[in-house]
Amino acid sequence: MSYAPGARHSVIPSTALGADERALVAEFVDERIRPIATELDETERFPAEIFAEMGKIGLFGVTVPDDAGGVGGTALDYLFVMESLSYGYASIADQCGLVEILGSLLNLYGTPAQRERYLAPLLSAEKLGAYALTEPGSGSDLGSITTRATRTAEGWQLRGEKIYIHNAPVADFAVVLAVTDPELGKRGGISVFIVDVDQPGVSRAYHEHKMGQRASQVGGLVFDDVILSPDALLGEEGKAFGYMMKVLAKGRLGIAGLSLGISRAALDCAVRQSLDRSQFGKPIADNQAISFSLATIATELRAATALCVTAAQAIDAGADDAEMLCSMAKLTASENCVRHTDAALQVFGGNGFIRGYEIERLYRDARITKIYEGTSEMQRLIISRALLKGAQA
Repeated sequence: MSYAPGARHSVIPSTALGADERALVAEFVDERIRPIATELDETERFPAEIFAEMGKIGLFGVTVPDDAGGVGGTALDYLFVMESLSYGYASIADQCGLVEILGSLLNLYGTPAQRERYLAPLLSAEKLGAYALTEPGSGSDLGSITTRATRTAEGWQLRGEKIYIHNAPVADFAVVLAVTDPELGKRGGISVFIVDVDQPGVSRAYHEHKMGQRASQVGGLVFDDVILSPDALLGEEGKAFGYMMKVLAKGRLGIAGLSLGISRAALDCAVRQSLDRSQFGKPIADNQAISFSLATIATELRAATALCVTAAQAIDAGADDAEMLCSMAKLTASENCVRHTDAALQVFGGNGFIRGYEIERLYRDARITKIYEGTSEMQRLIISRALLKGAQA
């Protein structure tokens, strides 16, 4: 498979997904996502109808077992789906990634009643979920969260605030991290709760307007002495840190795949423009400065794809270095993505700075990939710690 103009299919291999399923994903991206990407970006509209279709055809919960309502695929399948959807529009892939994390948590740690109430409707897009971790004073550092859940006669009382939460403006429920024992810290003192957003004491604080990936709904959630029943606890008390570590590597792999999809779309745009635009009587593709730039993007994209595939295979194999490889994949793919959209926009000249051109949107969509699911700096910290730990063993 080459990165030629009009290349509409991912080169990422898959395991559980056969040729028909892969063709279905590519067709869905071409016919349902790409035609409305510009409109979604301009209006910041939440495309509920697209997500409903994705639920019906099985694009949510890729690694969730099929007997739990998921696809029953592998991390490699998940990487393929994220890259393919992001080639259409990153905000759509972003929703797929959110459902994957929530679905994994509910499947791994939820009770039968919790899975019936939340997991099944989440995967079918009948219910929308949010993943409430980030706070005004904490992001990647789980140990600094201040949202507090206190035991009561009825169960729990939840108080705190979460910011920059994906789906907060539209979610039906949120998976919330809260401190349950301040003395134990993050390893034993943090727990996970499932909170219905429409219950008393929960409020949607604001609705952010973002630079890129504008159809992804982001906002805040405030919990003002919310009374939770005992069955709101997800898994065991104090186990949140381990639960998060279990799914965060997969989350970073997902953003790596999303980044690859943006890069592939940017390269496609740039190749087309280099052939369509002429200067000095010939296509600008004949200019070595332009063609070499395209060659660099294509080469780096192939290299990043190979690294992402290796990381996905490590997750599937349960390898000890899976977390480090996922951080490497996310770091490389996201930083490439920002650089690739910049180089592709340069091919367009002034046109690339004008709203309405796909490359202008891709340039804005790319920037957040270096920040969410752990900044580039955090990925370097994870990688360096793993290297030093290995050297000391």
